[in-house]
Amino acid sequence: MTNNDIFRRIRYTFDLKDSTIVDIFSLADVSVSQAQVTAWLKKDEDDAFVSMKNRELAAFLNGFISFKRGKREGPQPAPEAQLNNNMVFQKLRIALNLKADDILAVFELVGLPLSHHELSAFFRKPSHKNYRECKDQMLRNFLLGIQRQLRPGSNDAGSES
Repeated sequence: MTNNDIFRRIRYTFDLKDSTIVDIFSLADVSVSQAQVTAWLKKDEDDAFVSMKNRELAAFLNGFISFKRGKREGPQPAPEAQLNNNMVFQKLRIALNLKADDILAVFELVGLPLSHHELSAFFRKPSHKNYRECKDQMLRNFLLGIQRQLRPGSNDAGSES
């Protein structure tokens, strides 16, 4: 999944307006314009499409954590230059304040049962022997499950618009 795919799916799932997204970035102490947000949301084939960098998605996710849970005291965490699916998954888990059972229920909604052990492997440090890389399909299913939880009557393909 590209950063733009993740960004589009989060925007659709949580029904975020462009102005709200600009506010979310500002919670992470990052300034973006509505034009930038619009360019990131364009289809990949569109001439106005702009690819979202890792640092930009990380800033959005950091702001999303503050948006959902409240801004923490002191300086905000700096957005990571390198981002992988495990980090995106972890940031979404924090933002949505999900416990292991909540996440397992989300995966059940998309017909992908996981055990506690399989799930915890995604949140381990890469150096840990039981660390497991979160593949695109796993992240896509998690985002789809969240979408089904929050927008039960929505069309699954709606996240592509």
